[in-house]
Amino acid sequence: MKAQMRMRQVVELWSAEKAWQVKRSTHSAYMLIVENHILPAFGNMRGVSEEDVRGFALAKMEEGLSRRYVGEILAVLRMVLRFGAKHGYIAQCGLDVRLPPSMPAEAEVLSVANQKKLLHFVMEHRTCRNIGVCITLNTGMRIGELCGLRWEDVDTERGVISVRRTVQRIYVVESNGDRHTELSIGTPKTRHSVRDIPMSAELTRLLKPVKREAEGSHFVLTNGAKPTEPRIYRDYYNRVLASLGIPHIKFHGLRHSFATRCIESKCDYKTVSVLLGHSDIGTTLNLYVHPDLAQKKKCIEQMSKTLR
Repeated sequence: MKAQMRMRQVVELWSAEKAWQVKRSTHSAYMLIVENHILPAFGNMRGVSEEDVRGFALAKMEEGLSRRYVGEILAVLRMVLRFGAKHGYIAQCGLDVRLPPSMPAEAEVLSVANQKKLLHFVMEHRTCRNIGVCITLNTGMRIGELCGLRWEDVDTERGVISVRRTVQRIYVVESNGDRHTELSIGTPKTRHSVRDIPMSAELTRLLKPVKREAEGSHFVLTNGAKPTEPRIYRDYYNRVLASLGIPHIKFHGLRHSFATRCIESKCDYKTVSVLLGHSDIGTTLNLYVHPDLAQKKKCIEQMSKTLR
């Protein structure tokens, strides 16, 4: 075993290799975690023990970070440690760290009354930015997917919206050490996120006359050659909610509202999962399917009938 490197050096070598293996946006997400969490804790250390990592993870949760995000930090740390051990830069570390369980977070959802109020506002003020709210409530698209939507992706004859790209602001670390953020237009989150979503008759009627006058290559939210970025559109959406007196709900809550309305309408769970672009139906079930006591009783009665 050669003399162990400092973790800072291992991270630099790992980052250079990883940049060729993953999407630019993914690499930038990794580096944000590295710079904000991993290097401040371990950067000057020569190798890391399992006890070091366990204490680090618990400290992060005590700081108020979610269990899910701490898990993402540990996943990046594991990649760095495996890379270092594989090349002999640091000693092998087992890293069997288990996080304490947390209560599942409930999805934020608009009430039916507030959803109707928001849709009524869109119909009364049919700007491209307002139409984006209607699109998300009718398709469950993520905000980055909505910002990346072009008019050529909207087929009003077939009644289908095609999700083919996403817009996001990413954190970039250049090879010379320079750091900056930039707006990135790339492929959606996962291969399952590339999907075709049928439009309702109402949404098709809303979009048809607007598309007729639009350039196919233009982005829907700006009706221009350049997209808006999620942060700016999110700020606009927040102002709309405030003006309507609707209690604040994150923009992602519109996606949750779409899924919840689908489930309430007795749509089958697999179809909802595909519409949302989830890679696993379990994600859909955990987020949106919470049987109440009446449903549980009905299930027991149906089971009991089969045995009579």
